Amino acid sequence: MRDKLSALNCKIGGWKPEFDPFYGAPVILIVLSPRDWPNREYDGSLVMGNMMLEAHSIGLGSVWIHRAKEEFELEEGKELLRSLGIEGEYEGIGHLAVGFPDGEAEKAAPRREGRVYHVD
Repeated sequence: MRDKLSALNCKIGGWKPEFDPFYGAPVILIVLSPRDWPNREYDGSLVMGNMMLEAHSIGLGSVWIHRAKEEFELEEGKELLRSLGIEGEYEGIGHLAVGFPDGEAEKAAPRREGRVYHVD
């Protein structure tokens, strides 16, 4: 299933078939939201962010991969969902590629001054 998703995502991105848009990650989590839910993008984005924080907290690396919306608008993507028993109208919010980091994490960039305001 992971490789099917990768191939479909690659096709949407316009890359050569051998490119892996999931960067070799062994696990891909997908966030879907009911298409008729007005806050689907906001709520789904919060889910993605929380999963990324949790992955980091247990020593895993993660990266948000786009094109889930386009992926599950295609008949091939809808068929993938049906094959998993997922019926209904859903919008893909994002893919989360998860795995063990290859090397040490880079240090965070210094915070920019004047970007956070405290009001009493």
